[in-house]
Amino acid sequence: MTAHTPATGAPIELPANQPQQFYRGGASIAALRGAPERDYGPEDWVASTTTRFGQAEAGLSRLPDGRLLRDAVQADPRGWLGEEHVAAFGDSTALLVKLLDAGQRLPVHCHPSDRFAQQHLGSRFGKTEAWIVIGTSGAKPVVYCGFRQDADPAAVQRWVATQDSSALLGSLNEIPVRAGDTVHVPAGTPHAIGPGVFLVELQQPTDFSVTLEWSGFLADAEQAFLGLDRETALRTLNHRGFGDDLLTSLIKRTGDDPAARVPLLSEQADEFFHAERLRAESRNGGIELEPSFGVLVVLDGTGTLRTEHGAVPLRPGGTLVVPHGAGAATVEGDLTAVRCRPPRIG
Repeated sequence: MTAHTPATGAPIELPANQPQQFYRGGASIAALRGAPERDYGPEDWVASTTTRFGQAEAGLSRLPDGRLLRDAVQADPRGWLGEEHVAAFGDSTALLVKLLDAGQRLPVHCHPSDRFAQQHLGSRFGKTEAWIVIGTSGAKPVVYCGFRQDADPAAVQRWVATQDSSALLGSLNEIPVRAGDTVHVPAGTPHAIGPGVFLVELQQPTDFSVTLEWSGFLADAEQAFLGLDRETALRTLNHRGFGDDLLTSLIKRTGDDPAARVPLLSEQADEFFHAERLRAESRNGGIELEPSFGVLVVLDGTGTLRTEHGAVPLRPGGTLVVPHGAGAATVEGDLTAVRCRPPRIG
């Protein structure tokens, strides 16, 4: 096997990667990263080996040496991902991480399950996702997740056909959020994100969305259904009502937890991805991290990520891809970061 190149072993800080979207962003990504604002760049795809739906390269991350991260991983999957991960997922990272800054409300939409994606889209992965709220603005920051009560499929078909936005949005649970809140969003769940909500978003590595509320957002209905007919596309939708018990199992409120390592997501997310908040304080020494492919997003403060391959400085707004081949690592300094990882194996 080819020996690890420095890029395979050492963590790498990545530049912003903001493919153009149909909806407006706010100022939060630019403020975090210290970069110019982009009106239609509301998503920063971090360490992405995933393309935008139907496109050849848009969405893919590039390493500082000019290579696509996707190509680097495919050239040395074991170095980047580890033996156990490769045995389970091949050369796929099994993860897409984004910074998402909603400058306007997103439309009501949902994503396909693994089974639907395999049957209709030729993909191993559907698109379960999770939101980690890292900032909010405005008087009423909210997200929307799941029908409030069981929805009649015929009624939903009618709302989509007539583009009845008030009925679609009004049928969903409205959830007030603040920094530190997290929401797990299973595939099939109708959802939307309100304006002024700034997220780190974890997803399965696809760009599959069925847009139920496309009028005023997309150019036409043809872009809403992944190239499928509407009836087939709407089979992705979970019509079940999300009551209080189910919502409680999907939502965590972690903002007041002062621990150095805080697991952020519902247990229901475990088979898809993992995330934790790291709060390092120099007076307490470093936070030791086990070997894993991962993405690190630095929210505030400064410090160092130290591995057997050397030390990488950490700064506010820094986004790093960490290969499994980096080995055990230590986060040192005074900072807050989110660490995102693929599913654990076994």
